[in-house]
Amino acid sequence: MITMENIIRDGHPTLRKVAEVVSLPPSEEDKKILSSLLEYVINSQNPEMIEKYKLRTGIGLAAPQINVSKRMIAVHVNDEKGNLHSYALFNPKIVSHSIEQAYLTAGEGCLSVDETVPGYVPRYARITVKGVTLTGEEVKLRLKGMLAIVFQHEIDHLNGIMFYDHINQDDPFKPIENATAIQR
Repeated sequence: MITMENIIRDGHPTLRKVAEVVSLPPSEEDKKILSSLLEYVINSQNPEMIEKYKLRTGIGLAAPQINVSKRMIAVHVNDEKGNLHSYALFNPKIVSHSIEQAYLTAGEGCLSVDETVPGYVPRYARITVKGVTLTGEEVKLRLKGMLAIVFQHEIDHLNGIMFYDHINQDDPFKPIENATAIQR
């Protein structure tokens, strides 16, 4: 089981590497790693597990964050309508995106970043992601709003990009033109 001790922190070189593509069909070890990523985000939203294992709450986790430089992510989050979306994907890839942008009014956080980094993180408002599930099924997901933002955050980890790289360094709260503000 992954705990906060397994999650590497900002400054670790793996977080800045472009992760390797996972060979398909995935090995048993890769399946185990991907399953453990999803298990963490689910556990991290359970108050008993948080207290017992001292977990920080998360809604997404990428393999590079546990020092495995492979293209795997897990997301477990409710959308704006309260519907739960739970995904564990090998080789997720954004295949299309909107021109329109969106951002979280509260900014973004990251399990690999211990301090709060204030500022708006511009993201695409809508994306289409292709990937492969734990069962080997190829999926194509059309995502918008909160879900689109979480997927972009996690896929950035696979490319060595941190969320704060997107924040305007001179004016972190500068309004993002033509962007949808999403409350979380």
